[in-house]
Amino acid sequence: MKKVHLFGIVVIAVAIMVIISTAGDASSYVNFSEAKEMFDNGKTTKIHVVGELPKDAAGQVRGIERSEDNLSFSFILVDENQKEQRVYYNEPVPADFTMAEQVVVIGGYRNQETFIADKILMKCPSKYQETEIK
Repeated sequence: MKKVHLFGIVVIAVAIMVIISTAGDASSYVNFSEAKEMFDNGKTTKIHVVGELPKDAAGQVRGIERSEDNLSFSFILVDENQKEQRVYYNEPVPADFTMAEQVVVIGGYRNQETFIADKILMKCPSKYQETEIK
């Protein structure tokens, strides 16, 4: 067998190993009950939970609490099963956070009651609405 063929086989084998190792990090969306169950079972990788921000009768988002220095905040997120959970995020409030239709928090439980978000993704309505061109 030629050295070029052997080198090609090694490159393909390494590529397959990289794909398999990164596929284990892929995550699907879960609700807070499933996320808590994963924590109880010892899962330490990042968990993706999708939900909505609860609003009062006037349409204002409720449950946002900023730290004294405004460098972190916590908020309430309602998952697909209508379970409310307080989420802590160690960064300032993202721009247009209160306008988000849906919020995806990526993180995990640190104890039975505390969900810590390492990253927040938002779907804002203004970004996806069609605008009429005249």
